[in-house]
Parts: sequence; C-alpha cells; structure tokens
Amino acid sequence: MLTKDEFAAAAAVSPAAMARLEAMDAVFLDSASRHNLVARSTIPERWSRHYLDSAQLAALLPAGISTIVDLGSGAGFPALVLAAMLAEKDVHVTMIESTGKKAAFLSAAADAMGVAVTVIQDRIESTKLKFSPDIITARALARLDKLLDYGAGIQGQNTKYFFLKGQDVEDELTEAAKCWHMDVKRHTSHTNPQATILEIENLSRGKKSKERTKRG
Repeated sequence: MLTKDEFAAAAAVSPAAMARLEAMDAVFLDSASRHNLVARSTIPERWSRHYLDSAQLAALLPAGISTIVDLGSGAGFPALVLAAMLAEKDVHVTMIESTGKKAAFLSAAADAMGVAVTVIQDRIESTKLKFSPDIITARALARLDKLLDYGAGIQGQNTKYFFLKGQDVEDELTEAAKCWHMDVKRHTSHTNPQATILEIENLSRGKKSKERTKRG
C-alpha cells in the first residue's frame, strides 16, 4: 500500500502534477463515499491500485501526441491521472462516460484540478468525434474484442491504443484475433505482475468482424 508521497516518487510526477492529483483525490474521496466509483475495498490502496496503475501509462505514450480519448472513464482512471501529468505538454483528454453521476464527478474533479478536459456523457457506440485521437485508452471496461469495436468507430489512421488488462489478456487476444488485424506490444504492469498493458496500432477489421458488423 503506497502513501501519496510514495506514489509521487514511484510515478516521478512533478510537484505541479501532484498538486492536481491531490485536488482530484479530494473530489474522488467525497464522490466515492456517496457513489459507486470503484470497489470500496480498494479505496485505502488507491495510490497504488488506481493512481500508480494509471500513471504508468504516461511513460509509454509516444512523444508529440496532442489528444487522448478515454473510453468509459468512470472514476477517472487513467484519464484524469494522465490529464494531470500531461497538462504542461498541452495534451487534451476527452472522456466518454454514459452514467450521469460519474460524468458529473469527472467534470467536478477536472475543475478542482484546474485542467481543461472534455467530458462526453453518452454511450461510446453513439459518440461522434470531430477529430481523430492520437491515443485511445481504457481500464476495467470490457473485453478486448469489445474495446476494439468501440475504438474502431472513432479512430484515425495513426491512432494507438493503450489498454490495461488483467490475467485473461492472452485469451482476450486470441478471441480478438478472430475478428481483428492489429500489431500488439505487451508491457508488464508495474503494479500487478499478473496484469499487462496492451499497446495496439494498425487496427483493422477482419472478415468475421465485417460480417458481424453487417448483421448488426
């Protein structure tokens, strides 16, 4: 279990970014006491279980990116953590969240942090963007095949994906490969030896995926 100071050292966050994360945490704790943002049992471990787990993505992101879209943002992990860490690099984070109470939390936390983000309260499959994101992220949302289906609707030619996945990642990759063509890199999670961060690019639909889309 990490303290916030131990988190700051482990994640190598700047003092300014840490101040933003502390502001987020105050709103998070208040909202989590009233709403089901995360499992209550994980709140005492939040600096390792949620904050550090999210922060590790920052070091993997390519240089020069300007837009991140996070799917099913919920409690703001990893979206708000990345927004706090990348604020000085002018990276704009867009969060898609269908649940009203969670979308309200995301907006309130971003206001407290003093970061400019976009919160879209809508179902992912109904969301239309006016830009092609550099990066699409998701954490604890859905199986990989479904995440790719979501992402394909909003991706651009050069969009990369970063998904935090659990111990079933190989089964999910095998399942997804039946419907999708993609290049995949696996990064070992720093917070859970059984977890993996998937970095995906060059995503395109396979034959089965196209047939399924037509039927749907």
